[in-house]
Amino acid sequence: MVILGFLCAHAQQNLKAHVDLTRNGHGLKDASHAVVWLTPITGIVETPKQQPSQIPKLVQKDKAFHPSLIVIPVGGKVEFPNRDPFFHNVFSLFEGKRFDLGLYESGTTRFVEFDKAGISFIFCNIHAQMSAVVIALATPYYAISDARGELSIPGVPPGRYQVQVFHPAVTTDELRAMNRQITVGQGTTSIGSFTLSESDVTLAHKNKYGRDYDPPQPESPAYAHP
Repeated sequence: MVILGFLCAHAQQNLKAHVDLTRNGHGLKDASHAVVWLTPITGIVETPKQQPSQIPKLVQKDKAFHPSLIVIPVGGKVEFPNRDPFFHNVFSLFEGKRFDLGLYESGTTRFVEFDKAGISFIFCNIHAQMSAVVIALATPYYAISDARGELSIPGVPPGRYQVQVFHPAVTTDELRAMNRQITVGQGTTSIGSFTLSESDVTLAHKNKYGRDYDPPQPESPAYAHP
């Protein structure tokens, strides 16, 4: 059994990939925030359980979410602390997890459990410029690109996989066109490169009531911290 375990661990591959992000045909210097993940086509994969100490934070500060992208296992939680001196109302009513945290004041926090796989686009009902993405995955085989577009997915066993890609500045249709199937063998070290084109159109969204946001105004006393 010890020998079998050693051979299985030895057969696992660290798979590298590269992402090029372009705009209007020109390469961009920063190709970070691309997520590449592999889902086994056959067999059962056990998704790691999130430990309480591993709950990530999407901090609301300076009318922005920090960080703007988080990847978690299905069933994992994300904490949404408000560190601005006024109220926020975090919500997601699009794909992925649908929720509305309501108004909550500076110094307080909320938690959301992402109980199904998917991509959740996160907004604030008060500040239209605030946006973030939470990706809940049913596979442990993923990585996020750095500024150079480099990424490495560790510990991938041999087999057939569906490859998917996400970047917040790229359209859904283009991302779907990146989907492919690959076979990982004992000598596989790379899953290739992906060229993504940043969209000129930002993700349009309404507020949680399905209406346009009011024009930006000085912070209303109604939303200020007491």
